[in-house]
Amino acid sequence: MKTLFLLFDSLNRSALGAYGGQIQTPNFDRLAARSAVFDTHYAGSLPCMPARRDMQTGRLNFLHRSWGPLEPFDDSFAGQLTSGGTYCHLVSDHYHYFEDGGATYHTRYSSWDFIRGQESDPWAAMVKPPIERFRAQYHPLQFEDHRDGHRLQGMINRTRLRGEADFPVVRCVDSALAFLDENAGTDGWLLQMETFDPHEPFHAPAGYRDGDTGYTGPVLDWPRYKRVDETPEEVAELRANYAALVRLCDAQLGRILDHLDAHGGWDDTAIVMTTDHGFLLSEHDWWAKNRMPFYNEVAQIPLMIYHPQLTAGGGTRVSALTQTIDLMPTLLDLHGEAAGPHVRGSSLLPLLDGRAGTVRDIALYGIFGGAINATDGRHTYFRYPADMEAAPLFEYTLMPAHNRSLFTVEELAPATLHRGFDFTRGAPVLRLPARADAKRSPRQGGFADARTVLYDLATDPRQGTPLDNPDAEAAICSAIRAEMARHEAPAELYDRFDLT
Repeated sequence: MKTLFLLFDSLNRSALGAYGGQIQTPNFDRLAARSAVFDTHYAGSLPCMPARRDMQTGRLNFLHRSWGPLEPFDDSFAGQLTSGGTYCHLVSDHYHYFEDGGATYHTRYSSWDFIRGQESDPWAAMVKPPIERFRAQYHPLQFEDHRDGHRLQGMINRTRLRGEADFPVVRCVDSALAFLDENAGTDGWLLQMETFDPHEPFHAPAGYRDGDTGYTGPVLDWPRYKRVDETPEEVAELRANYAALVRLCDAQLGRILDHLDAHGGWDDTAIVMTTDHGFLLSEHDWWAKNRMPFYNEVAQIPLMIYHPQLTAGGGTRVSALTQTIDLMPTLLDLHGEAAGPHVRGSSLLPLLDGRAGTVRDIALYGIFGGAINATDGRHTYFRYPADMEAAPLFEYTLMPAHNRSLFTVEELAPATLHRGFDFTRGAPVLRLPARADAKRSPRQGGFADARTVLYDLATDPRQGTPLDNPDAEAAICSAIRAEMARHEAPAELYDRFDLT
């Protein structure tokens, strides 16, 4: 088997034509026409690297720790496939793989190619950046004149992108196509082509914008993680720039699909296309993710799977509830490998050939320290602690790193050794009090709108009016408790969420 695992970051379900989106995405639609399109697919752990740990390991990690590396005891689909004889290659411009909090992920692959230049990747070296030129060039919302944040580096990186061929997503696809050409005629490989786009900043080459927003100010394509207080023209500008970046992603996907057309790749290559999470583009009066409740714009995400035999004819819609942790056992299953006993996801291939009608009744999702969220496909439920700061919270890890830094000595000093969990395979772990000032997400302010609510998606798909239904809430709480137990959630979380 040959597998293309195509991973886009922050690709909104509502951006794609196959899901009723209004952005022109002919190539995503072209893939959807051949694939099984999953209509009830949800995220797991958020944001970036927590989602990728779910994908690698097949189990939720936000219940035990925040953003961080793969742990020594973790399963990994790439590691298992490589050990079993499948060649796994990673092409990515997702620079978080190469920071403290992601440095153990890419080394599970047989080989990897890191494309530089996205967002604040410390790539372009400029000792004295032209601060005043940047100040005039960029909207005050996204301008920074210091290196303590990450927007200044983003502005510096952008000086290197002089034409479409320089854009990281284009170079990612260049690298992926080179892998396909160099390994033509071979079998037994998985290629993960992963791009940071359409993650912010929403910077696309000229020609991908569509229409005039009425905005006439400096560059505005990098929203803050906050409530909407921009003018209607500024909102329209940010949304238009996101749409332009989605079109760039669509064009690059088209290059891969063209290669499959030209070389008969559809006959022997499986494709899995998805994202890590969505992104609020002013819906619910919010920008971005992490801080606010995880509305479906963030949590319900696209998934398409093409299989040369199982999706023959294409155009299948899958209504079964699925989530990110199901990708790991699916990728293993494509190559004849079975998931281990600690994996909590399920292969999705039985949904393609009719062997199963469902793989799960509940999906939990969230970010460490925030709400515990759940859906049964009909309802979504956000459950918050009564007091976000007073309820005890601990990180369990042998790899104490945040996304851009190691844990501080102050964080490590009160650590105790915990006996571990079944999934740690006998290894004890550090139990560290989760400090409120730790350098973990959400980093652009604390949690907001932290109230427990239930929504009925059948009658309220936009999640605008909370549902008062004690029976439905009790049923979903019971399912949450069972899923927490299946993932060996720490005992204090049951108290934190009043789920004892």
